[in-house]
Amino acid sequence: MNGRRDPRVSLIAAAGLGAAVIAAALIAGGSDTAVTAVAGLVSGLLAAVSLLVASTRNASAHRREAVAWRWLAGGALTWLFGIGVRPVAAGTAFVLTFADLLLLVGSLLLMIGCWLTAVPPPQRRGVFRQATEAYLGAASIFAITWAVLLGPMAERAEDAGAFYFTLALPVLCLLAACAVAPKVAVSRAANRAVGLAGLLVLAAITMAELATAVTRLNGEQSPTLVAGLVAPAAFLLLAVAPWIVEGSRGRVPARLRAAATPMPVVAATPYALVAAATVVVGADVFARGPALTIVVASVLAVLLVRLMVLMLSADGLRNQLAISERQLNQLAADTGDVVLMCDNEGTVQEISAGVEETYGYDPVELTGKSIFDYLHPEDVPGIQAQLRRMIEDESPQRYGTCRIECRVRAADGTWRPTESVATRHVRHEDLVLVTTRDVSDQVALRNQVTHLTFHDGVTGLPNRAYFEERTREVLPRASRPAVIFLDLDGFTGVNDSVGHASGDYLLGQAARRLRAAVRADDTLARWGGDEFAVLLESGGDAQLAVDLAERLVRAVSAEPFRVADRDIALTASVGVAFAEDETSPGDLLRNADVAMARAKGLGGRRVEVFAAHMHADAVRRLEIAADLQRALLEKQFVIEYQPIVDLATNRVTAVEALVRWCRGGTFVPPEQFLDAAEETGLIVPLSEWILTEACGEVATWRASSWDIGLALNLSKRQITAPGFVETISAALADSGLPPSALTLEVIEEMLVEDAGDTVEKLSELRELGVRLAIDDFGTGYASLAFLRQLPVDMIKIDPSFVSGLGLDETLTLLTRTIVRLGHDLGLTVVAEGIERPEQLELLREMGCSRGQGYLVARPMGAQGVDSLMRTNLTSLQNTA
Repeated sequence: MNGRRDPRVSLIAAAGLGAAVIAAALIAGGSDTAVTAVAGLVSGLLAAVSLLVASTRNASAHRREAVAWRWLAGGALTWLFGIGVRPVAAGTAFVLTFADLLLLVGSLLLMIGCWLTAVPPPQRRGVFRQATEAYLGAASIFAITWAVLLGPMAERAEDAGAFYFTLALPVLCLLAACAVAPKVAVSRAANRAVGLAGLLVLAAITMAELATAVTRLNGEQSPTLVAGLVAPAAFLLLAVAPWIVEGSRGRVPARLRAAATPMPVVAATPYALVAAATVVVGADVFARGPALTIVVASVLAVLLVRLMVLMLSADGLRNQLAISERQLNQLAADTGDVVLMCDNEGTVQEISAGVEETYGYDPVELTGKSIFDYLHPEDVPGIQAQLRRMIEDESPQRYGTCRIECRVRAADGTWRPTESVATRHVRHEDLVLVTTRDVSDQVALRNQVTHLTFHDGVTGLPNRAYFEERTREVLPRASRPAVIFLDLDGFTGVNDSVGHASGDYLLGQAARRLRAAVRADDTLARWGGDEFAVLLESGGDAQLAVDLAERLVRAVSAEPFRVADRDIALTASVGVAFAEDETSPGDLLRNADVAMARAKGLGGRRVEVFAAHMHADAVRRLEIAADLQRALLEKQFVIEYQPIVDLATNRVTAVEALVRWCRGGTFVPPEQFLDAAEETGLIVPLSEWILTEACGEVATWRASSWDIGLALNLSKRQITAPGFVETISAALADSGLPPSALTLEVIEEMLVEDAGDTVEKLSELRELGVRLAIDDFGTGYASLAFLRQLPVDMIKIDPSFVSGLGLDETLTLLTRTIVRLGHDLGLTVVAEGIERPEQLELLREMGCSRGQGYLVARPMGAQGVDSLMRTNLTSLQNTA
């Protein structure tokens, strides 16, 4: 109907094609050995492929069945290799070849596969009984074969050892077939057709190997063609069997699918074989050689032992049976719960009628099925572990109880929470009694209370308390879990601009985007404020966690949020941390928070993975912040001035004020404390102190007839601080420094973030007469746009451009372009970082007007500037 070919049709057709290939080999008139080899290879390959494909299709719905079919496929492949190697190994001097070993291994794998397909009835038979009956059957068949065929050959054999060694392979195959035959015969499984087909293959292999052994003992090259084709024919039947089972699902009644050979028939078969062997062997049982004598004697001994064991255990079995029946009846009568009995692997043997009323299943339909097929996949591993511990318990209280909480799938597809008690069967140690109670109402009430306690009212996500508790639960048992922290960049301004109600609405939108980005088994929570957290329970793959973190960043910034009839664009800073050995839950959460803070400190809209040095950096920043506050009080800061010179005349035209921190007699590099000062807000009082000191110093120099200006760098915190414009104006008024002598430098990123407010305040300063400059020009992405919006007086070329002058043609060209752009716009161009003479010459040749750097003059204290001032004045007077 849907246009796709059913695999069953294809594989059954392939089986027919295999039969056609075998028939073609027969018609072609090849040797018996060649035809047998071709038939074996084709049929074995078809059986293996068919079983593997069928097991793959049923892997999720019928796990035990799929495993059994894979064992059968492995046996078919191994047998196939043995058949393929046998013609090559036939010329060796050994009685049994390497090919025979492969055939034996293949037979054992087939036996295991047949064993796994079988689901026995509740009335289990002991291992001793199964082993003795299998031996009786195999020994009886061997005795009949000996009396009819092998006995005379043994009398004629010249080498008795070689004779018996040759028979080893068929005898072992016979034992394998007899060992698995009773269990397959009484199996109640729906796929017993595959087990029967596998048993038929074992019987066919036994017959084929017996024919091969007889051929070898007679000195012939190969057995008859008919004997050689018995096993391939059985393999073709095995190839078709899984698809017959697949086609019958849902159309054959459960009672017929679970039909099995009656237990009395199976139990009587070994003894019937013994009787037949006794009749065939007859009076000359001891006259046929020592082998038959040993076999018959062992059969009699086993029968006697078997009889004694039965007599001794009969009374005990009856008592245990009575106790088991009373226990089951009492459970069923006293409770309205579902009572079932399953084996150690979870296969249902019996189940009470209450399952139909509670869960909607027919009890007959569930018999022979695995209980794990009806349990929630998340609960299965824990339940299996509990049952395994109970089964393997060797303490004196071996028949204790095991309490289980899990979710059961009802017939309507819903998951019902249940509480169960599992008890080991008194009589059969491989059976478990389970009583199950539906607790849906209790769980619903408990879930409602839990949800109100552990969820956020704004976003509906789990809250911080839930996330911390979940992390504590997951960390000991998960394989290297990961935690992701996410912070919305710029969210603080949302509450200020549109109100807290609209801010909460935006958080709800963000939560929905993040929930759509994470996986179903990840835990997403609102950590607090505008921060979210994600717990990856299976974060062993580091790249998987990083990919998810980047996906969260894209989810936030993909499109603006619509709030209060306006679009608000936000980005996210994300930190990722992985749990290492002995990492505590608190440390894992702290590490993710530290990584997120680093991502935010680097500009936001990025992902940072936690490294050990980040925590050390965070601790160091805290220590530095405390020391900074103390340093302000104790006046540990000093100012150095780096001259800015006219490149044409070498005259110092201005100085840039640079702060230095002398802590304990040692200077702390600015890069180690300026970021901490910015984060803590201490940059504002520090900048005000620098402004006051530098303005006063430069005003003093200007009073000495030296026309010199002052350049100061502005921080983001300083610009956004209340009263920023008034502070600048007051410092100029108090020092007497003309506004035109002060140049304030800003970097491009500060113009991009909160551009409206920043440009407005800088424009007010420009109206006062203060000069403005864009520092590190060329490294951002908004330079030209803000040259149009903000009336600046100066651009300072970033040192990264200057460093490449004379070495990199691209950087030289870009520097020349910036200089020309500044001239065209009527701006003063200052080159920073001049350190080599060739840089200075190229800048002069380009027409760059100002410059600063170590080649021109290093930063110096106020006394050094005094000395430099006198030198410059003397040079100017001499020149005049």
